Amino acid sequence: MKQKSPRSGSSLWIWAVLGVIGAAVIAVTSANVVRDLRLLNSARSDNVQWTLSQAEVEFLEYRLDLERAIHSPDPDLKSLRREFDIFYSRMETLRVASIYAPLRKLAGFSLPLAELQVFLFDSVDFLDADDETLIAALPDLLVLAENAETRARTLSNSGLSFFADASDRMREKVALTLMQMAASVAFLIVVLLILALYQGRLNRQNIRRRKEAIEASERMNVVISTALDGVIVADERWRIVEFNAAAQQIFGYSAAQAIGKTVSQLIVPDHLVADYEGNMRRDVAATEKQIIGKGRIKLEAKRADGSVFPVEVSLQAATTEGGEVYIAFLRDISHRVRAEAELVAALDRALAGEKAKTDFLATMSHEIRTPLNGLLGNLSLLEDTQPTEQQNRYIKNMEISGKLLMSHISDVLDITKYDAGKLTLRPVDMNLSTLLQDIVDNQSGAAVARNTVLNWAWAGTPVEWIRADRDHIQHVLMNVIGNAVKFTHGGKINVTLQAGDDLEIVVRDTGIGMDAALQARIFDDFVTGDSSYGRDVGGTGLGLGLAKRYINALGGTISVESAPGAGSVFRIRFPIKPIAPPTKTKGHDAPIQDAISRSVLLVEDNEINRVVAREMLRAAGHTVVEAHNGREAVTLAQNQAFDLILMDISMPVLDGRSATREIRAGQGLCAQVPIVALTANAMAEEQEAYLADGMNDVLTKPLSRAALLRVVSTLEAPQNPVATPAATTSALDDLRDMLGAKALQQLLVRFKNDIEQTITVLTAETAQSPVEMESLVHKGAGSAAYFGLVDLRQALLAIETAAKNQDHAAIQAAIAALPQVWDAALQMLPAEGDG
Repeated sequence: MKQKSPRSGSSLWIWAVLGVIGAAVIAVTSANVVRDLRLLNSARSDNVQWTLSQAEVEFLEYRLDLERAIHSPDPDLKSLRREFDIFYSRMETLRVASIYAPLRKLAGFSLPLAELQVFLFDSVDFLDADDETLIAALPDLLVLAENAETRARTLSNSGLSFFADASDRMREKVALTLMQMAASVAFLIVVLLILALYQGRLNRQNIRRRKEAIEASERMNVVISTALDGVIVADERWRIVEFNAAAQQIFGYSAAQAIGKTVSQLIVPDHLVADYEGNMRRDVAATEKQIIGKGRIKLEAKRADGSVFPVEVSLQAATTEGGEVYIAFLRDISHRVRAEAELVAALDRALAGEKAKTDFLATMSHEIRTPLNGLLGNLSLLEDTQPTEQQNRYIKNMEISGKLLMSHISDVLDITKYDAGKLTLRPVDMNLSTLLQDIVDNQSGAAVARNTVLNWAWAGTPVEWIRADRDHIQHVLMNVIGNAVKFTHGGKINVTLQAGDDLEIVVRDTGIGMDAALQARIFDDFVTGDSSYGRDVGGTGLGLGLAKRYINALGGTISVESAPGAGSVFRIRFPIKPIAPPTKTKGHDAPIQDAISRSVLLVEDNEINRVVAREMLRAAGHTVVEAHNGREAVTLAQNQAFDLILMDISMPVLDGRSATREIRAGQGLCAQVPIVALTANAMAEEQEAYLADGMNDVLTKPLSRAALLRVVSTLEAPQNPVATPAATTSALDDLRDMLGAKALQQLLVRFKNDIEQTITVLTAETAQSPVEMESLVHKGAGSAAYFGLVDLRQALLAIETAAKNQDHAAIQAAIAALPQVWDAALQMLPAEGDG
């Protein structure tokens, strides 16, 4: 800043003279304002007072005209009415005009005003009537006017007094205000004088501060020169004007070599010069900066030896007397970049290790499930050999152990899937009350053994049917309730359900409880509770950890409150979607059993697994052809028709996925036949890959008889079924075993009669409607399926389909072919008396 002139003291006198002149001007102006305001106020007050006085004058003129009219043989009624209207209008002005609003608040004004309004109201009807009526009413009007005369005078006097007082108060107020204004102006002038004196003091301070700024600048130069970060200052043409010691060390140039050269010539890598210059030109010209003043950014720079290295740069701009300057603060971050690269490499190694762990678990799952499949499958078959009671008990014990081992494997795999973000929810329609009752029934035996009472109930309105992931909810509740049973001896366990926006399930027990340390880690993996009870109750310690993962996946929370010796309270909350109870389907719980023998291609390299699956299928009446690897399966599927292919995944020569893709891509007889994967791999992403390869479903090992037969039973009828005596005989044998020979014979007689009657009706000359035909053949088609008469069933279904489509030509063709198909079917059925 420039030093002030010695003549600054004379400016105080100038300020003083200006202050006096300003005060004189303000005084004259104030006097004029006061005078004008008084004149204006007087004019307004005079106008108001004249209006009030005129109201009384107009009333008196009306009364005078009234008296003249009474005493005149020919009264001037027009003048009388005009005077009344003038007075009426004046009263309306006093009643509604805003200028009289303060006046109307006074009792001395408002009361006579109201009474005059009554007078006007009483008189107006006579004045608005015809002349004869008005003349007759003149004496009455005079009485009314005489009574109102005092009110008119009171009204006028009250208003005049009010506005006179108001005018006086207003003048006093304006005068006071102007005096205050004059005092304020005088005060401001004094303040200005003080400020002028203060300005002189500031001038002296600025001189001192300039000296301090120079000293600070010198200190800053010292700081910059000794800073650890490189500092480069460039002018508006990006020529370097300052290059500190740290920059010299970072880039390998001396200050003498750097100063005068452009930044792009000196430190920008050759391959980035064009981009750098273009970006800087755009940023300098832009209103919204992208680089300048935007903090530290990572760039590449070039040393004197030509080597390129990473730097962190913060660029600032400043305006000086010489123009714009740009200051760059640079830091060599080579060491940090190397450290980050090492961290990324370590992360990659960790992720690779995590993937290796997942692959290991998947592989071990397969390797463990394969022999376990043979074990549990053979146990299932062994149960059908009518073992002794002792053997049956041993079989049950082995089956329980095998299923427990399978449960532990599934728990570990579910943890892996959740941690990898691939745990899939499968919502179904479910009944909460039924689920809770099943779990309580399951745990009741253990609770009774521990002398513990186990109860459950709804709190509030039950919401029984919901759509949710039943398997995961069941797993959570089984773990939490099971733990409560384990750790409660001689006590109570209450399970309470309450539905609101979410479902809250509270499991409250009176067991041994937990201390704060155990509560803090109870949902961690491999935590088995108090060591003194650990050996007594057993467990892997994965249950609650997996339960918390499931609840998180459901979008809910699980928490615990407990104290040693005071029991525990587990609170489970998760969102639900209530639904209406589903319609019951007749026969829903019927045993799974096909009415038609299916031809199944079983592809499995493990001999034990082949035997288990084969015997389960044959016991259900299906025929089985075996293949030991995927290549054999492809060959068989091309040349032989099957109803279903059960395909193992891991096999030599050609695996199941590749075999499936070849079968689907080929033109063989089984290109469109359902293919179901048999796998010990329970990983969700792997199962999704099987379906993407063209498989229709997945069966997880170990196989259960119910799951296997359910898959077979859900197949649609074969595309080109061939009724064989063997298939028919198998179906008849099953019916004979279930019903007995005599009952079967009776059923066959009835069936034959029904079909003969159906053919007679269909071939009769009297035409049936399509709707009647559809109903007629539907029953026969179902019966034919029970007896294994596939061709007959297909022929009847063809008529039913044509009838549904209203296709008369197809109906006639199907009916024409029916007698021949029926003759062939009769040859497969036993004659009467052969049952």
